[in-house]
Order: sequence, then C-alpha cells, then structure tokens
Amino acid sequence: MKVLVINCGSSSLKYQLIETKEDRLMAKGLVERIGIEGSVITHETIGKDKVKTEENMKDHKDAIKHVVTHLTDGKTGAIASMDEIEAVGHRVVHGGEKFSESVLINDEVLKTIEECSDLAPLHNPPNITGIKAAMEMMPGVPMVAVFDTSFHQTMPESSYIYALPYEYYEKYKVRRYGFHGTSHRYIAERAADFLRVDKDKLNVISCHLGNGGSLCAIENGKSVDTSMGFTPLEGLVMGTRCGDIDPAIVTYIMEKENLSLADINNVMNKKSGYLGISGVSSDSRDIEEAAEKGNKRAQLALDVFAKRVKKYIGAYYAEMGRVDAIVFTAGIGENSKTTRKDIINGLECFGVKLDEELNNTGKGERVISTEDSKIKVLVIPTNEELMIARDTNEIVNG
Repeated sequence: MKVLVINCGSSSLKYQLIETKEDRLMAKGLVERIGIEGSVITHETIGKDKVKTEENMKDHKDAIKHVVTHLTDGKTGAIASMDEIEAVGHRVVHGGEKFSESVLINDEVLKTIEECSDLAPLHNPPNITGIKAAMEMMPGVPMVAVFDTSFHQTMPESSYIYALPYEYYEKYKVRRYGFHGTSHRYIAERAADFLRVDKDKLNVISCHLGNGGSLCAIENGKSVDTSMGFTPLEGLVMGTRCGDIDPAIVTYIMEKENLSLADINNVMNKKSGYLGISGVSSDSRDIEEAAEKGNKRAQLALDVFAKRVKKYIGAYYAEMGRVDAIVFTAGIGENSKTTRKDIINGLECFGVKLDEELNNTGKGERVISTEDSKIKVLVIPTNEELMIARDTNEIVNG
C-alpha cells in the first residue's frame, strides 16, 4: 500500500510517501511558510534530484495540492497520479485519554480530536487543519490518525496522576500524558528486533533526545513512565524549554519581573533550556562548539542536560527493576557522541560500560557498549513516519 504520511504544523507541513509492503520510502518533503509570503516547498523523490520551489500557498489545502503536484510530476515525482495514494496517515499530537491506539478518521473521531485541542492548543489545531484539507483534496481516501500520546496510555495511574487536588483530574483531565510516543514505540520494536528478543519480554529506557526531548520507561514492550507530562514542557532540559523546575519559581519570577501569564509561559517555553543557560543558542551543535572554545556557560548547559537525562535513567532503572537496553535516538541522541558519553559516564554502578571507539565511530543502528556491559547501549535512528505508515496500512486493511 502507498501511504502518504502528513505532519502539519501551524505554518508547515512535512510529508513522506511510503510503500508499506517493503517499508520503502518513495518520496519526502517539507512545505514552509504556509499562509505567509514566501511559501516554499522542498521535495525529494528517492533516487532523483531534490527540488525547491517558491509557491503561493494561502492555506494547508493549497499546500497539499502542491505536495500532490510534486509527487505526480513527470520528471521529479514518485507516482503517476494521485489515484496511487491509497491512504493518508496523520500525526496528531494529543489524543488525551480518548485514544489508546491509532484510529480510522470519521466525523466522530475528528470531533473528539477537536475536543482535545484544549490540551494541545499549539499542536492539535494545525493537525486538524491538515486532516480536513486532506479529506477535501482526496475524498474517499481513508485517513488514519496516529497519536503521540497513545503509546503512553498503558502507564499505571501512579505514573500519571499529579499530587494536586484529585478534582482537577476529574474535571479537567490534568495528568501526565507524555509525548514522542510514536518514536518510543518504534524504538521498543526496533530494539527487540536488533537484539533478537521478544519485545514483550524486553525492558528498555528509550532516550529521544532532540531540540525537544523525552525519556520513556518501556517494560515488557509497554510504556510505564515518561518524562514529559501534561504538556511537553516537563522533564528534560530542551532547546528552549526549561523542563523540571520548582513550581514556585513561576510565581516568584512573575512578581519580580512583573510578568503576565503569557510572558512567563513564553519564558519557560521559548527562552529557557539550552538557550537560557548558555546564552549562545538552542542548538546543541552550536553549544558543543562554544564549549570546546572554553565558553563556561555553554559547558554548563551540556552538563545540566546530561545530568538530567542520567537522573531519569536511574529513576526508571529503579522503577522497572531490570533494564536490558538503553537506546539513544533523535537528533542529539543519534549524532552527539559527546552527549552520549557524558550521560553514560557515571552509570557504571548499574553495570553499564561504554565502548568509546564504538561510540565515536559508525552510523545507523549499532551497539556502543562493551561486550561485558550488563545493559546494552544502542543507537537506533527513529522513524516515526514509518510507524504512522504501518499503522495506517494495518487499520485500513484490517
């Protein structure tokens, strides 16, 4: 089955065309500045030259039209006509407690996704816009929603309830939801395949480390805890997000700086994290470069990040009682040998031993721990789009 995978942001649209029979990527691309002057689409059909074109795209429907045009272009396209697209898989950030797995989209499902928008006001609305645009552009083509939160719906109540008045959970569903679920699920499955064990018997700590990052404790193939919470702000130090802080800091800084709710929300989400500590950048590559040149705040940002990840690894080890593998994925996890080393150093008490040569070399899926390490340390590039395509294929054909 040829599945078009769509991931819509407020002014962007990422896409991939995947043939699910062989898990084959046929084409991919990115649309930027939707509804803004200077809209541009970058398209690449595998085996052909990448093309970048400026187009006027006033909304997501226009964007999808241009995606289809590029996919079916005689010179740069991957398919002969739109009729070859047999299904569309949509990334949806928040499914609340309503969705514990991916689902075929109908009017009722779409309404429920809209009801979850209060929980993800920056993410669900553009996801919904993309779904509606695709439904209008491709009537009759089955659409599937794949939720970032659904993998974490297996967490026990003790992992997701906050120590607030219980009525806030009952009235407003204030609880830990977790994110990056599609990536963590992919890592659990690939780690099991890589290690040649049954995923239902494998305990993994999945470290999705990018500009946004989260860890997940995966016990017997299921999520039992994760570092992100009610929103993606909780947990690790991230590019511009503060992660875990004392809640009283919020009101303290608001009073001292005379900040509004919107102001303090902007500080925690857009001005903190790597950027806030280092004063250099939100990009870990820039910070590593600055640290190598002696920038002490840049080095501090890296140290704080590694310590936070290490604390979660230790907590999840204690929670599960047994860990078979620690897996690094996403931009930083896959590419920063320095960060991986800083995180693993100090975990020798758990029997974890990093092979520095393996850590410093190689690409793709690989083991970077020593042969006698009690816990395997792996690097596995994530592939959320492939998971979305697989789910779409299974639901449509199921």
